[in-house]
Amino acid sequence: MKWRSLQESGSYSDVRPLRQIFAERKELIAKYVPADVQAVHARAVEALKAQAIVARALRTFGVGAKTPSFELPDLNGKLISSASLLAKGRLVLSFIRGRWCPFCVGQMEAMNYVAAEIVAAGASLVAVSPQTEKQSYFMHDQHKLAFPLLVDAHNHFARRFGLVYRVSDEQQALYRSTFVNLPFTNGDPSWELPIPATFVIDRDGTILFASANEDYVDRPEPLEILAVVESPGRV
Repeated sequence: MKWRSLQESGSYSDVRPLRQIFAERKELIAKYVPADVQAVHARAVEALKAQAIVARALRTFGVGAKTPSFELPDLNGKLISSASLLAKGRLVLSFIRGRWCPFCVGQMEAMNYVAAEIVAAGASLVAVSPQTEKQSYFMHDQHKLAFPLLVDAHNHFARRFGLVYRVSDEQQALYRSTFVNLPFTNGDPSWELPIPATFVIDRDGTILFASANEDYVDRPEPLEILAVVESPGRV
């Protein structure tokens, strides 16, 4: 089944909650993706939950904590630092897996829909993934994203948040069979990925909002993020 982007499917102006849109997409997966394939992904999610990766990460980098700083290249190799972005205002920081992940694509296109309002509020929006600059360029261009995609080679920055995991051997075999070649996409043979996560960071580096989930189909609502960005004080 070919994955249609939000723009291609005409959903780019869809004002329904992202969770509702994703629920429909999950129904399609349940209908068209073989049960044994679905079971592999379900086991991978349950294994990650058993490791309590998100619980540990958010204990350290939850609301009220100070965020680690970064200096990462964008798709053109230009270094962008958290210090330079926070000097202008609040920062929305999203960790995503890559352009091969349909739910990452859906989330980024949904965030694209509120990107102008985030900027109008004096804030910045960036997404971080381990994919190479070339893959980031393809994603940015194909989906007409209005914000930077930063390259976190070898997941060094995501690792500081405690969000990195290694894809299981079972899931690796499935990805290979569907031409998801992470060593090629990420330029890294480790088969490591970040747990999808989104943070809203105040100008002083304090985390105002933190969302992460081992289940990669669970993503925060863009309007919820925008509300935090536009809030007059800490929430």
